[in-house]
Amino acid sequence: MKYRTRTAVFLLSAGLAGTSIPIMPARAQQAPVRLTLEDAIHRALEANLSVLEAQTRVEEDQGTKTRTQAALLPRVSAQTYANYQNRDLRAFGISVPGLPLPNVVGPFSNYDFRIYAQQNVLDLASYRSWKASQRAIDADKLSEQDARDMIVRVAASLYLTAQSAAARTQAAQSRVTDSVTLLKLAQDRHDAGTATGVDVLRAQVQLANDRQSLLEADNQYKQSLLELARNLGMNPGTPLELAEPLRYQSLDQPVPDVLVTAALTSRADYQSLISLRTTIIEQQRANRARFYPKVSINGNIGELGRSIGGVDTTGLIQGQIDFTIFDRDREGEAQQLAARLRRIDDQVEDLRRGVDEDIRASLLNLDSAAQQVQVAVEGQELAKRELQEAQDRFQAGTANNVEVVTAQDELARAEENYILAVSSHVDAKCALARALGDTEKNIVKFAGNP
Repeated sequence: MKYRTRTAVFLLSAGLAGTSIPIMPARAQQAPVRLTLEDAIHRALEANLSVLEAQTRVEEDQGTKTRTQAALLPRVSAQTYANYQNRDLRAFGISVPGLPLPNVVGPFSNYDFRIYAQQNVLDLASYRSWKASQRAIDADKLSEQDARDMIVRVAASLYLTAQSAAARTQAAQSRVTDSVTLLKLAQDRHDAGTATGVDVLRAQVQLANDRQSLLEADNQYKQSLLELARNLGMNPGTPLELAEPLRYQSLDQPVPDVLVTAALTSRADYQSLISLRTTIIEQQRANRARFYPKVSINGNIGELGRSIGGVDTTGLIQGQIDFTIFDRDREGEAQQLAARLRRIDDQVEDLRRGVDEDIRASLLNLDSAAQQVQVAVEGQELAKRELQEAQDRFQAGTANNVEVVTAQDELARAEENYILAVSSHVDAKCALARALGDTEKNIVKFAGNP
C-alpha cells in the first residue's frame, strides 16, 4: 500500500512537471491593531446590537410623544367638492297643500371649497398622556445607558481575558527559556563527566513539557483575541495587539455606605425604574382626567355656490364641551395601572438592595484579591530563590537536576497564582465600576492606564 501511494504521488508529480502553475502572490501581512481598554470599549459600543436596539426604542418613544402631543395642537384640514344631483322633496317631507309640486327636483349643481380647524382648549387627559410620554422617553434613555454599561462591562471582561492569556503566554515562554538553559547545563555537565544521561533526559522531558504548555497558552491567547475582535464588531481575522498588559494597580478602599448613596443616583437601571414609575403616575392622572370635561373650539370657512363663478363665503365657529358619563374602560385601565405601579415599586426596592449587595460584594472581592496578590508576589519571590539555589547546587555538582525541575514547577505554579490574583483584582475593579454606575468612565479609571 505504501509503495502504491508513493508511486501515484511520483506519477502525479511527473505529470505536472511540465505544467506551468501560477503562484498566487503572498498578501502583505496586515499591521496589528493596537487596542487599549478604552479603544475596545468604544468599538464595542459602536457595534453591539443591544445598544443599537435601545437607541431605536428611544426613537420610537419620541414618535409616541409627537403623536400624543398632536391632541393638544390645532388640527387643520381642507376639503373641496362639486355636486351634481337631484332631490326627492317628498322624501324630505316637503309639500304644499293645494300646490302641485314635482316629487323630484333638479338636477342642479353646487361647489364647496372649505377649510376646517379644531383646537382643544381644555383636555387634561391628553395633556397627562403627553407628560407620560415624556417620562417614557427619559426611562428608555436610561435603559439605553444601562445597556451601554452592560456592554462596557462585557468588553472589559473580554479584554481582561486576553490580558490574562497574554500573561500566561509570556510566563510559558519564560519557562521554555529556563528549560533550554537547564538542558544546556545538563549537556555541558554530561560532556564533562559530572552528570548522568538521566539528567540530560530529564531536562529534555522538561523542555518538551514546557514547549507543549507554551503552544497551549499561545493558542488560548489567539482564541481570546478572536472572541474579542468578534464582540468589538471587527473581522475575527484582524490581527490585534493589546496595548495594556496585565498589571496590578492598587485601589483605595472607599466607604460602602457612601458608595451606595452615590450609586443610586448614577445607576442607569435604578433611575430608569424611577422614571418608569413617574410615567405610570402620569398615566394614572390621565386616567382620572377621562371623567373631566373637555372643551374645544372648531369651525370652518369656505366658498359655496351653484357655480364656480358665483360662490359666496360661508363659515361656522362653535364651542363644544364633552362630558363622560359612563366609561367602564377607565376602571379597567385604572386597575391595570395600579397593579403596574405596585410591581415597579417592588422592583425599585429589590434593585436598591441589589445595588447595595453588588457594591459590598465588589469591595470584599477587591480586598481579597489585593491580599491574594501580595501572597502571590511573596510566593513568586520564594519560588525564584528556590530555583536559583537548585540551579547553583546542580551546577556545583552537589545535586542532580531533579531539584531544578521541581523548582521550575513550583515557579510555574507561583506565576499562575499571581496571574489569577491580578486578574481577580482587575475583575473586582470592573465589577465595582459596574455597581457604581457611569461604568465606562469608572472602568477606564480603575482598570485602564494610570
